[in-house]
Amino acid sequence: MAAPLILGINAYHADAAACVVRDGKLLAAAEEERFRRIKHWAGFPSQAMQYCLREAKVDLGDVTHIAVNRNSRANLLRKLRYVAFHRPSVRLLLKRLSNRQQMTGIADELRALPGRPFAGKIEYVEHHLAHLASAFFASPFDEAVVVSVDGFGDFASAAWGCGKGAALSLDGRVLFPHSLGIFYQAMTQYLGFPHYGDEYKLMGLAAYGNASCRSEVEQLLSLQPDGSFALNLKYFRHHMEDIAYEWPGGEPVCGALFSEALVDSLGPVRQPDAPIEERHRNLAFATQAVYEQAFFHLLNTLQRRNGHSAVALAGGCAYNSVANGKITDRTGFTKSYLQAAAGDAGGAIGAAYAVWHQTGARTAEMTHAFWGPSFDNSELAALLAEHRAAIEGEGCAVQIFADDKELVETTARAIADGLVVGWFQGRMEWGPRALGHRSILGDPRRADMKNILNLKIKRRESFRPFSPSVLREAVGDWFVRDDDVPFMLQVIPIRPERREQIPAVTHVDGTGRLQTVDRASNPLYYALIEAFCRLTGVPMVLNTSFNENEPVVCRPQEALDCFLRTKMDLLVLGHHLVRRH
Repeated sequence: MAAPLILGINAYHADAAACVVRDGKLLAAAEEERFRRIKHWAGFPSQAMQYCLREAKVDLGDVTHIAVNRNSRANLLRKLRYVAFHRPSVRLLLKRLSNRQQMTGIADELRALPGRPFAGKIEYVEHHLAHLASAFFASPFDEAVVVSVDGFGDFASAAWGCGKGAALSLDGRVLFPHSLGIFYQAMTQYLGFPHYGDEYKLMGLAAYGNASCRSEVEQLLSLQPDGSFALNLKYFRHHMEDIAYEWPGGEPVCGALFSEALVDSLGPVRQPDAPIEERHRNLAFATQAVYEQAFFHLLNTLQRRNGHSAVALAGGCAYNSVANGKITDRTGFTKSYLQAAAGDAGGAIGAAYAVWHQTGARTAEMTHAFWGPSFDNSELAALLAEHRAAIEGEGCAVQIFADDKELVETTARAIADGLVVGWFQGRMEWGPRALGHRSILGDPRRADMKNILNLKIKRRESFRPFSPSVLREAVGDWFVRDDDVPFMLQVIPIRPERREQIPAVTHVDGTGRLQTVDRASNPLYYALIEAFCRLTGVPMVLNTSFNENEPVVCRPQEALDCFLRTKMDLLVLGHHLVRRH
């Protein structure tokens, strides 16, 4: 019998994505936004699916199962009960019915894809079960508490259970309308960050505030004896009104989630183009603090109840890297794990893993995030030759290196000299973070590097920090904890005596959003940082995503375009270096 070949998808939702799993092994995974070039692209992930099939050297006719991270039948009785007792608007009910019809229309979408027709089985996996599977089955743990927290999916906003070997339980949920993700998103909107996925801006701003507004924000959320949480619904609209949630096959749009009662309580809404005032900073601080209080209340309750020392996390709230970095300090857990795409994109992997684990076998730990497209040096050379006139017109020259050693030493010297480097290597990262394959790099020692990057390329808010990529062996010398953080999903305090040495990656509160780099999983990037360390004595580089107000670059054409339209100093494409004079 042929090994199962499973195509996992997150469809008709923000961060649409696909992956392919053969015989329990992940072969490829990518978000649709990287191909469509629209942030958080929502819809049917046809291009990501086609990439995954090409990478696996199969077509749709070879696929035995398509696993979808939604199941409209999940929590059905609870949905009917809610409608009966609360009578939400007719438009809201019609929208939910439309979403269900979209999911059942997947078979029609599949018929439009090239190749032999799909003849396997479509499996619908409850949203939070897919999140739990994506966290535990990719983790190094044989036993762990597993937790998913996000906005909503299949009528729930959080779920938890336990994993052991190839088994995974779903033991409890927080049901609609209560949601920690909605609380955080509503406050993000209120503070003038209206776009889908802007929560990381509030998280960065929170470090500049104080606790003076905490009691006001605490009114929005209460903690429950069973470890869960409940919204004070008078401050929110999502449970009764038709909020504009749009997933049409493009950029996701979400209407205002907060009510007039919240405005009456907290004051006027900040407009996106208005200055950020002290009260805004303090409200951001309070939002993060109240979020952490609820998050750790849930984790501590589950740890006491189950007794495990390890926790695996997923769901959109698992991108709150500030809270993630405090888990071992604020809970009874001593170990934590988050896979690279912990949010809804990761539900594609979770759905595929959930289907695979029906066989009773276990998948391997996800130790790296490099599951996207790659391009060989001949393709890169052809691109540079095709665009030679544009490159020379910008005053740039191309240099080719015969081996990795000379390439990394030249690039490390450029970074040490204060230049900004676009670094494009190997397979694209899975998840939202650039981890050394689609990265822009700079010198962490330069106090002005943050301003240089924002002036030359990023053009983003000044309060948002940049991240350090650190040699794994050196982490304990520079950070207060010696942890593995390969996917840049934890913020950890930098040792006080080290902060002045690396001001470009030290946030205002003395922390850094850490990425640990080991030789085995990322050898070329490791060699580059190692070369920089030999020159400077500092075992890290500043790392930010290779993009300019767009999704992270996927293909070399996008990297070259970004380089040419910005003031980046160097572009390294494989063994080719483009230098601006």
